[in-house]
Amino acid sequence: MLPQEIIRHKRDGHRLSAGEIAAFIGGVTSGAVTDGQAAAFAMAVFFNGMNRDEAVALTLAMRDSGDVLDWSDLPGPVTDKHSTGGVGDNVSLMLAPIVAACGAYVPMISGRGLGHTGGTLDKMDAIPGYISQPDIALFRRAVLETGCAIIGQTADLAPADRRLYAIRDVTGTVESVPLITASILSKKLAAGLGSLVLDVKVGNGAFMEKSRDATALANSLVEVASGAGLTVSALITGMNEPLASAAGNAVEVRNAVDFLTGRLRDRRLEDVTLALAAEMLQSTGLVSSNQDGLRRATETLTSGRAAATFARMVAVLGGPTDFIEKPENYLPNAPTEFVVRATANGFVTGIATRDIGLAVVGLGGGRTRPDDKIDPSVGITRLLPIGAEVHAGDALALIHARSPSDAEAAAAAVVSAYAIGASKPPADKTVIRRILPRG
Repeated sequence: MLPQEIIRHKRDGHRLSAGEIAAFIGGVTSGAVTDGQAAAFAMAVFFNGMNRDEAVALTLAMRDSGDVLDWSDLPGPVTDKHSTGGVGDNVSLMLAPIVAACGAYVPMISGRGLGHTGGTLDKMDAIPGYISQPDIALFRRAVLETGCAIIGQTADLAPADRRLYAIRDVTGTVESVPLITASILSKKLAAGLGSLVLDVKVGNGAFMEKSRDATALANSLVEVASGAGLTVSALITGMNEPLASAAGNAVEVRNAVDFLTGRLRDRRLEDVTLALAAEMLQSTGLVSSNQDGLRRATETLTSGRAAATFARMVAVLGGPTDFIEKPENYLPNAPTEFVVRATANGFVTGIATRDIGLAVVGLGGGRTRPDDKIDPSVGITRLLPIGAEVHAGDALALIHARSPSDAEAAAAAVVSAYAIGASKPPADKTVIRRILPRG
């Protein structure tokens, strides 16, 4: 089939067959389809959309463009979660070891940050020696020995997605729901999962700011994943404020270690982490109900078994063997600290969450282009949550920066991002709704 004929078919609003989609994605993988043709295809899908069957066919074709992992030799169920991204979202670092310590296997293939959202892989790279992109043999060994491994996408998994995403990124077609759906799910299916839980963020710190858009994406992901044979569910969770009290890379790792060891657990972060853990455990059949999943996950966390699992994972993948006991000895520290102070009395009534993420990017802790280098030491900690009472001069947050001028610029952004009012606002729901496949 000629690529231009497939493009024309979709351009004119027609439904593509599974054969047409497989042929086009085969050309994307082999190079027979040019960048211009791939861009035209993405734009045609952007404007005309895809129905469920087309999105399933696109997802499977992208999955099959490279290796598909097989975990049938493991003595337990294989599961994972995917988050659409936010600020202070270090859930994966706690979630994978919690679920693994409950008896599941979690081969978690994660991404890097772009724009105002942080990337799980960048956080793991803040740990000295940690091999975030191992070969398949080390990846399999880590999953078998510890129950989980948090790594990056290898060159052999869903290569068509990597090429198509790079083209979408520069052609204004990133926001297409069917293309987002196929991009996310092709990588997860290539990882050989038996079940998947999706964390779709909504709010002023999420890519989907409006409830209807987040719900549309969640429904698309759930329906397509189900159509591709996965056991799947989604939680829509709030991102109208940072999830953790830290935003950055090394600072979020430290926050995760404190969470696992019980030194500090931010309330909203704990709510989301345990809700996702319960969902994952139920999806694997290890528990019979969501309530039982919450109980198992909470016991595993409070007993220290999840912290021990995280420690073993870090060590097997090349990190320090005593990292969980002494994270301060290994995580990089920024040379400048600057306290951000409130300018008025009252309560925190709102946070422009995206601006907090952009402040981290401005410090050097994020990217504006995929090839940007980041500084893992910079970030913001001690972020006060919505509802906190403050007086003029009280600390709103602590900046970790490379220089005083960087710190002052970030501090100005943080002060601007915080709204202080006379009345304490009602508490926001953290876990907003659960979405299952229709029927």
